[in-house]
Formats: sequence, C-alpha cells, structure tokens
Amino acid sequence: MARYTDAVCRLCRREGLKLFLKGSRCYSKKCSFEKRPTPPGQHGVRRRKVGDYGLQLREKQKVRRVYGVLEKQFRNYFIEATHQPGVTGESLLRYLELRLDNVVFRLGYAPSRAAARQLVTHGHFAVNGVPTNIPSYSLKVGDRVEVRESHKERELFKTVKETLRGHQAPDWLSLDAAKMSGSVLAEPRRDQMPLEFNEQLVVEYYSR
Repeated sequence: MARYTDAVCRLCRREGLKLFLKGSRCYSKKCSFEKRPTPPGQHGVRRRKVGDYGLQLREKQKVRRVYGVLEKQFRNYFIEATHQPGVTGESLLRYLELRLDNVVFRLGYAPSRAAARQLVTHGHFAVNGVPTNIPSYSLKVGDRVEVRESHKERELFKTVKETLRGHQAPDWLSLDAAKMSGSVLAEPRRDQMPLEFNEQLVVEYYSR
C-alpha cells in the first residue's frame, strides 16, 4: 500500500500555510512552518509569479495532502464525483470526508489523519461489527465505527477514552465516548466541512 513517507512539515511550507498534518505539534512552538514559512529548497525564498494553472495545481495538492491521498486515488475520487448529482467539488470533498481514516480522526480517536490511518491499518476498528483495516473504506449513512472489543483494554485506548469525553464531533457524526463508538448520521454538507479549500480550482485543474 503506497503512502507518503517523507517529512510532512515541508508540505506545509510548500503550500504556504499550515495543513495540520502532525496534530498537536502544529499548534506548538515546535511547528516547522512557524520557524521557517518559506518553501523548501535553496530557491524557496524567490518570489515567483503564479498563473491560473499554478493556482489550480497548488489547490489540488493542498487538498490531496491534507487527506493523505496519492495522485491516482485522488483522481479516481474526482472521476466518481463527476458522476454524482450536484456540485462536483462538494461531492469530491464528501468522498474524502467519508473515508474511514478521516472519520476516525473526526471522532477524536487520533490527533491527525496520519495517526488515524495507522490505527485503522493495525486493525483496531470495526465497521458495523466487522473488523476493517482499510483506511480508504468508504462509509455510508448509518454505518457504525467502533473500537474492537478485544482492543478496548489496551493502554492506548484507555488514554483515548479520557480525551474522547471532551471531544466535540461534527454534526454529521455521533459519538458515544463511553462505548468508544460513533455513527454516520448524514452525509456532510459543505458548511460542515470546515476546511479552507477552493474546491472549484481542483475541478478546473482536472477539467483542462
């Protein structure tokens, strides 16, 4: 299973804003973007004029990197989104939000999507009672995500259980901190996806 394994802080520097890829570290003084906000590389400090294509590319890369999806899979999501009724950009973000690793992150089980992806691949979660270790698993309305019963007593989830009590899940998700489970109540609307994306630029990029 392919994934990005290089330093993630350079991705924030390349996009020129925080993508919050390292969880709590991004909110601390240790954040690399705070120390050096210029793009990576020896020519990072040069100012370059960015055209329409450059803006579209950077927006596409930003969305892809936030969700931790590689190019081929991201393009497949876009193709699926074009076949859905409604606004293509919103459908694309909805597909990404309904990924299992993202829902695990949104429910508060992990401090970042990368950490949530690792928890899923290690087989800690079940969907509707069935153990699932595929981060890209697409959830539907009514699906229940829970920590597997045999894993709840592990030290990791004892700590997670304490943090869940103060966690506020998005409106389209329900969270039962005591049972360490959550459900998809509805498909997320655009205003329920608080991300600073201009998804129309992504649509324009793939529609060239």
